[in-house]
Amino acid sequence: MFTRAERLISIRNLRPKKKEGFLKVISIFSFLGIMLGVAILIVVMSVMNGFKTELTKKILGLNPHIVIQPNGFKIEENFLKKIRQINSNFKISKTYSGEGIILNNQNAKGIIIKGVDKKNKESLNFLKNISQGDFTEISSGDAFIGVELAYDLDLKIGDKISLMSTALIATPLGGLPKQDIFIVKGLFNTGFYEFDKNFVYLELKDTLTMFDKDEFEQNFEIYLKQPIQADMYKNKIQNLNPNYFVYSWSDLNKSFFSALKVERNVMFIILTLILIIAAFNIISGLTILIKNKTKEIAILKTLGLSNNSIKKSFFLTGFTIGFFATLAGIFFGVLFALNIEKVRVFLSSFLNLEIFPSDVYFLETLPSEINFSSIAMIFLFSILISAIASIIPSIKISKMKTFRALRYE
Repeated sequence: MFTRAERLISIRNLRPKKKEGFLKVISIFSFLGIMLGVAILIVVMSVMNGFKTELTKKILGLNPHIVIQPNGFKIEENFLKKIRQINSNFKISKTYSGEGIILNNQNAKGIIIKGVDKKNKESLNFLKNISQGDFTEISSGDAFIGVELAYDLDLKIGDKISLMSTALIATPLGGLPKQDIFIVKGLFNTGFYEFDKNFVYLELKDTLTMFDKDEFEQNFEIYLKQPIQADMYKNKIQNLNPNYFVYSWSDLNKSFFSALKVERNVMFIILTLILIIAAFNIISGLTILIKNKTKEIAILKTLGLSNNSIKKSFFLTGFTIGFFATLAGIFFGVLFALNIEKVRVFLSSFLNLEIFPSDVYFLETLPSEINFSSIAMIFLFSILISAIASIIPSIKISKMKTFRALRYE
């Protein structure tokens, strides 16, 4: 692709003379600009991928993968058999949830009351691992609450709380909200502030009683081995009986993941401007180099070297800077992304500043996930920008007149 003469000229251009020190400075800044641009892109994309992965894991732990609501119709056993025929690995659990109020020591707060079936381990596994107290031992009269809710109401394990539901009891004085006393059996800490502050778990039968519901009105939750397939299975289940209301975990969090995707794409577009700015250094450096090498270019033309070969040699000069800067950027970017949590801890202690507050970002550590497809895309994009930046000044060589260049030199 490149002849030996073209490569030799390119190497000579990369080692300017002492009197051409300014060109050396521009080349260094071009190299550093592209390297930093690539490294920052990789770090940011890795953090964004890590955020998505970790938050997805938490959301999948907090939410069932598919929910079937009766919608006023009784869910027949025959319907459940058809669901199991779709996939025999489905884990199906009964549940019910509704809005209520928690009362304690003159304090009141609106909450979500959710009933869990302790016979189904799939629905309890995530909460079991993040709880003080054994979720599988929940029984009638017990309640599990979030740590933030416990903090707000000054509650601890063993305390009594009063829960009020939206169901009304007929009395001589009219309809009054249904109310009952429960004992705090355990606390859970999901890392999601809003979840830990607003959810209370009860035994399923207690929840149905609180909301004055019959068993046929309870919902069914489905847990999958591959939650990413939830939407596909949701559509199949909905087609079995359109009278039921079926939704998946992605439906519940669609706006959140859409916002995360938009933010990731916007960050990528903004940060690529660093690469484009660095590419201008290549353009300016090559333009000045060509201007300073006018005499040498004219001599090379006189000796019989074609315009195309000279253009290729100067293109190779700029492209070499961009190529090796991209490789260096990938190396440092991946290295930084793999150790970003250690860097965060060091900077937090050194600057005495909370860089990544867990109560804001829902995560205890700064996540990072290396995605090789993203790295490949960044590599190709950087190489493309470097190639374009190297071609633009090289075109000027074909317009150069040999006799004029030699006359004025």
